[in-house]
Amino acid sequence: MIAIKRCILITSALLVSAHAIAQAPFPGAKPIRIIVPFPPGAFNDTLGRTIAQKFVETGFSQAIVDNRPGAGSTIGTELAAKSPPDGYTLLVVAFPFAINATLYTKLAYNTERDFVPVIHAGATPNLLVSHLSVPVKSVRDVVALAKARPGQLNYASTGSGSSNHISMELFKMMTGTDIVHVPYKGSAPAVSDMLGGHIMMMFDNTPNVLPHVKAGKLRGIAVTSLKRSALAPEIPTVDESGVPGYEVNVWFGVVGPAGIPREVLARLNAEINRILQMPDVRERFLNGGVEPVGGAPEKFGEHLRAEIAKWGKVVKASGARVD
Repeated sequence: MIAIKRCILITSALLVSAHAIAQAPFPGAKPIRIIVPFPPGAFNDTLGRTIAQKFVETGFSQAIVDNRPGAGSTIGTELAAKSPPDGYTLLVVAFPFAINATLYTKLAYNTERDFVPVIHAGATPNLLVSHLSVPVKSVRDVVALAKARPGQLNYASTGSGSSNHISMELFKMMTGTDIVHVPYKGSAPAVSDMLGGHIMMMFDNTPNVLPHVKAGKLRGIAVTSLKRSALAPEIPTVDESGVPGYEVNVWFGVVGPAGIPREVLARLNAEINRILQMPDVRERFLNGGVEPVGGAPEKFGEHLRAEIAKWGKVVKASGARVD
């Protein structure tokens, strides 16, 4: 009887403890880890560090950025998927998050089932740029040169399934051209090699390459959105430059492991929405070519599902696969 009572007391104590943990105010003293599955230097990293900085500055929470690049962003993404769903682990996501669901034959996580959307943070078109030594000034020039020299031109990407990879694969499909893919582990090393003349061209997120275009180090050829960018209105769109219907919109956001309590998710969403409206953050984003978006988790969830469906068709049509 004594042993039974002792067991009941221990069980009750554990239940009380578990309830207390579940009811603990969020955020507490534990720092929030923001996993960025890309190397430093590109906007994905800027987004993570901006959120972490503002979390700390506003007293919302201590926060650290954890860069886990590699394998087309799947290394960091898997780490986030397997983290406790307590709100203390967030993942910065971008275009590859949706693409990888179709691109990879096997993933250690399920893109839709294992994550919960937190917020759609920003959007930007990609920008097609070339090294100054490449004799092209327009989309028509690129198409003409590629058809005259099939398989002899090359382009960089930040890895298979990245927005710049899919942007060029879509371009090749729609123009009937053959341009060789050279994948890198991030935008910074890819752009560095292009500046050095080792890479001929690439589609990249506007904030990563626009400064080099403005400095006269790279040639800006066209943007992937249907409308011209307000930051570079002199650069035409791919659509208006001879490839009608071509459109790629790049997005950035934040997700967390599935199972985050509803009230915690609401707190995170509200805080990041507030951060995106801060004048210095908006200026930082817009100067880099990214438009802050924001909104409810449900809105971002709808966007993610649409992107997974849309680009899954392009991946299958292109034949691109990663085993």
